[in-house]
Amino acid sequence: MVNIAEKKATKKEKSEPKAKKEALDVSKHFLVPKHSKVSEAEKNRVIEQYKVTLEEFPRIQISDPAIAGLDVTTNDLIKVERPSATAKITVFYRRVVK
Repeated sequence: MVNIAEKKATKKEKSEPKAKKEALDVSKHFLVPKHSKVSEAEKNRVIEQYKVTLEEFPRIQISDPAIAGLDVTTNDLIKVERPSATAKITVFYRRVVK
């Protein structure tokens, strides 16, 4: 028979984080759509195509883990490509904010 205190100690040992934690890259997860930074030329083309201002685009936080490796700054435009059952790939745009 196992002592309750021993069970709690065993659970605690299992739940403690490892000394070296590997960074989790969420962009590799299968549920996270592809995010990419848009060039200035493409940014201007998209703004002209949709006849909107940059401030009218939906926002994405600069701290969002999905764009962590993209080297983005405030007011950059992010292209989000999501799989779609009807259109194969659906494209969305997001403006980077603080």
